[in-house]
Amino acid sequence: MSTPAERVTIKDVAAAAGVSKGAVSLAFNHKPGVSEATRERIFAAARRLGWAPNSSARSLSRQSVDTIGLAICRPARLLGLEPFYMEFISGIESVLAERNCSLLLRLVGSLEEEISLQERWWRERQVGGSILVDFHQEDPRIGPLRRIGLPAVAVGHPDLTGGFPSIWTDDAKAVAEAVRYLAALGHRRIARVGGPTGLGHSAIRVNAFERTMEELGLDGGLHVETGFSGEEGARATRSLLLAADRPTAIIYDNDITAVAGLGVAAEMGVSVPDDLSLLAWDDSQLCRLTHPTLSAMSHDVHGFGAQVTRVLFDVLAGQEVQSRPVATPSLMPRASTAPPGG
Repeated sequence: MSTPAERVTIKDVAAAAGVSKGAVSLAFNHKPGVSEATRERIFAAARRLGWAPNSSARSLSRQSVDTIGLAICRPARLLGLEPFYMEFISGIESVLAERNCSLLLRLVGSLEEEISLQERWWRERQVGGSILVDFHQEDPRIGPLRRIGLPAVAVGHPDLTGGFPSIWTDDAKAVAEAVRYLAALGHRRIARVGGPTGLGHSAIRVNAFERTMEELGLDGGLHVETGFSGEEGARATRSLLLAADRPTAIIYDNDITAVAGLGVAAEMGVSVPDDLSLLAWDDSQLCRLTHPTLSAMSHDVHGFGAQVTRVLFDVLAGQEVQSRPVATPSLMPRASTAPPGG
């Protein structure tokens, strides 16, 4: 049975906006022939009625796709230090270079700012489509960006992405592997330094961590929610090592916080790995250049960015795209993990 939103047609939008069906088509295809005020009135009517044109048809109607968009909600200074996004963007660029296309990258301070940005990009025909990242639980971007018909690929589990074609890594399986590895070494007090719980992938990792600890008969484990900067990683590690029943192993949500944690351990006279084992997410050169080198969950981030971009071009070509996991981070044991007590 069709829902009321599904029964809304272009004719209904035209009537609500007081224009012809042709004007609605011109507005949504970003063609000349309607004023900016009329265009905004049409978009407002479409949002109110919950109507959006078919995004595949719209993308095919465009003469070419020269640019794709990527907005990231991160401080500029942190992004420059974060190996994950540098590798991910390099993967995107590798595919765009093959197609003689460009990336329009913008850092935003909030998801609301990103919504306005993506709407403007699409309205002004600055992008042919976008890559959407860092999904939150009940992400506010989904409704507005689906209503305007933005062609996009979501980097995240489909439970978070509201019907956008989704590409993701199997974080839950990787977390379980990390916890089981540390438990097999003999660790019973395992802590996790994670990103903001509002981020969907952080929540997935928390749930997997707690579930695996329970399955192994271990205590629920300690969680410290933090950001992704070195300063926050250091602060979180310090609080864990000052606890009366401090952990013997810590899993970090990125490499920067893990490297900072290693520095705090040295500062406090805690030997790694004799007294404390450390394991980082997203293996990078940072993990291989520390002393001792950091064990890590590793996957091909460059290849991941390239694959996401290829899927976006499939969407823009009108192909049917199946949401799917593309990789599970795998464990790379190094010198920072060992049985407790050496």
